[in-house]
Amino acid sequence: MRRSYNNVRKGTQVWKESGAIYNGEWKCGKRDGYGTYSILLPEKKEIARKYAGGWKNGKKHGYGTYFYNNTAVYEGEWSEDLRSGWGRMYYDNGDLYEGEWMKDKNHGQGIIWFANGNWYEGTWRDGKRNGNGKFYYSDKGQLYEGFWLDGVAKCGTLSDFGRNEAPKPTKYPIPQVHLVDMQMVLSEAQSAYLDQS
Repeated sequence: MRRSYNNVRKGTQVWKESGAIYNGEWKCGKRDGYGTYSILLPEKKEIARKYAGGWKNGKKHGYGTYFYNNTAVYEGEWSEDLRSGWGRMYYDNGDLYEGEWMKDKNHGQGIIWFANGNWYEGTWRDGKRNGNGKFYYSDKGQLYEGFWLDGVAKCGTLSDFGRNEAPKPTKYPIPQVHLVDMQMVLSEAQSAYLDQS
């Protein structure tokens, strides 16, 4: 390691047994500041980068990019080794989530685009759709707008949305339907949501 300013050092550590490598800034013997962490892929005899970004007290912290494998990648904010703050997650199956995270779960406002072209935008809690949101069925040209509780749609409306441009629209358009007391139904669903907070 070579000495730097403000008690921050730059250097490289290699773990002999696993072949892992950290290259970056250190403070008080721990990864702190900007650095990269890579691992050895024994079957390929190659080094693969796992994380590049901020560290604090030996844990991922601040902005960084983590490579889960060749196609699953998270780029965004970290706190105490967990995805927390704003971030974007590219999943193996082609889905993409962009929004707020807390303690490694989707939490707050966010959008998920599914590989099949559908998407959801709205509120999340503990990794599940919770609160107000919109689910777009782009393949059918429909939109569900409503209220979710623990990932399940509880109260809302389904309407045609871009039906004429949809690749597989439903046979018939959705007729207009009105609840007699829409506010009461919505209040009951929101009350159940707030009781769990």
